[in-house]
Amino acid sequence: MGKNKRPADIYLRFLQLADAMRGLPSLASLDPLEDRILAFIARAGQEQQRLSVRDLMAQSEFGSPAMLHARLKSMREKGWIVLADTEDPRRKQVELSQAAWLHFDKLSKCLVQATRSSDD
Repeated sequence: MGKNKRPADIYLRFLQLADAMRGLPSLASLDPLEDRILAFIARAGQEQQRLSVRDLMAQSEFGSPAMLHARLKSMREKGWIVLADTEDPRRKQVELSQAAWLHFDKLSKCLVQATRSSDD
């Protein structure tokens, strides 16, 4: 008897593949807030928007400026983000590191693989 195919099966397969990928050696893991911050930075980068530390601190959804500053420092130390100089030496632009972009590339491959497995 064949098993029922549900749209949720694709997402659940993706979660399995992403979890397996996270088990491989790569960047240090992020806590849930850092993960949300990373997604915000990635979306800004994808839309080619400049994102400064000050811009991030204006986002109240991430908590107090002091807490956000600590998270950004942690994410830099873990290798997820870099701070790039701008024309104003007092402002730093927040960008994903090359390793973070590679992580998103791997997640994209997991998503593609999950959708292909649902076609079987």
